[in-house]
Amino acid sequence: MSDAGAPKDTIFGKIVRGEIDADIVFQDDTVTAFRDINPQAPVHILIIPNHLIPTVADATEADEAVLGHMLTVAAGIAEAEGIADDGFRLIVNCRDHGGQEVYHLHVHLLGGRPLGRMLAG
Repeated sequence: MSDAGAPKDTIFGKIVRGEIDADIVFQDDTVTAFRDINPQAPVHILIIPNHLIPTVADATEADEAVLGHMLTVAAGIAEAEGIADDGFRLIVNCRDHGGQEVYHLHVHLLGGRPLGRMLAG
């Protein structure tokens, strides 16, 4: 994605800044985590970097620390939500064919029930 096509702001950026209400379960200087408004499992939390990275394909070496932090935050939230022992799933969608709807990189943390196979077939 070129800079010309990159979004300047997203609904997630507005959540980070507190301009839109969300059920935030974790926030620090690097990432914000909040409950999905259309949950696909009993626990469905989105973990996002506080600065805009449109897609995982746009991540650079400079983003490695935030990407790693997103995963350790996910593990901590899974523990806090009581789903770590039984297991959970992390999903990152990328662009149209990957099913990405908001062009602000985000990790879906899902759990609280058996999730089945990742893809049918």
